[in-house]
Amino acid sequence: MKLSSKFFALVAAGPLILTSQMVKAQGGLNTDQNLLGQLNTITTAVPFLTISPDARAAGMGDIGVATSPDANGLHWNPGKMAFVEDDAGLSLGAAPWLRRLVPDIWFYYLSGYAKVGDRKRGTVSGSLRYFSLGNIQFTDEFGNPQGSDEPKEFSFDLSYSLQLSEKFSFGIATRYINSRLVSQRATSAEIRPGQAVAGDIGAYYKDDIKISDREWKYSLGASITNMGSKITYTNDANRDFIPVNLRLGTFWETEIDEHNKIGFGIDFNKLMVPTPQPIYLQNSAGEDSVFSDGSRQITGWNTSDIPTLTGMFKSFGDAPGGFREELNEFIVNVGMEYWYDESFAIRAGYFHEAETKGGRKYMTLGAGIHYNVFGLDISYLMPFKTQHPLQNTVRFTLLFDMDAFTGQNNSAPR
Repeated sequence: MKLSSKFFALVAAGPLILTSQMVKAQGGLNTDQNLLGQLNTITTAVPFLTISPDARAAGMGDIGVATSPDANGLHWNPGKMAFVEDDAGLSLGAAPWLRRLVPDIWFYYLSGYAKVGDRKRGTVSGSLRYFSLGNIQFTDEFGNPQGSDEPKEFSFDLSYSLQLSEKFSFGIATRYINSRLVSQRATSAEIRPGQAVAGDIGAYYKDDIKISDREWKYSLGASITNMGSKITYTNDANRDFIPVNLRLGTFWETEIDEHNKIGFGIDFNKLMVPTPQPIYLQNSAGEDSVFSDGSRQITGWNTSDIPTLTGMFKSFGDAPGGFREELNEFIVNVGMEYWYDESFAIRAGYFHEAETKGGRKYMTLGAGIHYNVFGLDISYLMPFKTQHPLQNTVRFTLLFDMDAFTGQNNSAPR
């Protein structure tokens, strides 16, 4: 039995699937003379964990590690949730995904938080992420229909963050991941849902500073997410890395006047996963075949099967192209946000990934309306390449201020 071509698009339906848009090596043989020019992407299992879940961050180029906390902050940095302003809140987000490829992929995100403790310096947060990959048709080797299935993936998070001072907070999170790409009834192969357990850590610092007679509020954020076990769909001997990710960032905002406020931020992201190493053409003696100019032909790429913790540390120095390739593995996100009277927001951002690491480059736009109990955010993605899988991606997020909701109920006439 084999899967339809649609399935292969869906299995990699997260941010790292855009291989059709990636650059190809220049003509001729791929050799180690110019490793920096080789296409060498880092891929992982369950890439849906890296999809930006909320429209606010998505509208600002996917920045979020140092922005002001809200109900979606757990995804970006569990540490910043200790500084969330309200005592409790909820958020629900949804987005059709990869509409240029298939029509029935959907991403959903439900999250919430509550302040705890006598002084309310701690915050408990949780989230549920659900990724539906639509309906898949299966065929045998001759193309005959063999039924269908609906692959799906989800994760569930719980976190606790604590204010350690008036300016600094720290948080931890734990996560259960379940990825059911193919059911047993849909294939004769020995296959099972992939399962993994992971954790996050994060820190957040905020302060004020005066620059040229203008008061600025700034924040610094750092987090490492999805540190955990590898995942397998067949047996323990064949296990894949999940997307362990390092985020570093800062966000600055200032009040233009009593009604207008503007902010700017930048994030740096890096997968803490081993970089694939080149596989060289072998001669009859089983050794690397070396050309007259000393170069070797690259026939493929291989990722070492090493423990997760070893891979995390190794990821900072294993790029075959050296230090410059290591720098190329950092994704840069920049974004801005304008608020009028704390009620209406306009956002914009830019996402940049090196050509040899995936080549994702796109602009984002967003808007938000927050009024009393409810808030609505929306974002729109505009890639620089035509016929891009993420083209015209729209995300929606609803936010609920439980404090305001409770206050309304208490003040309502009886």
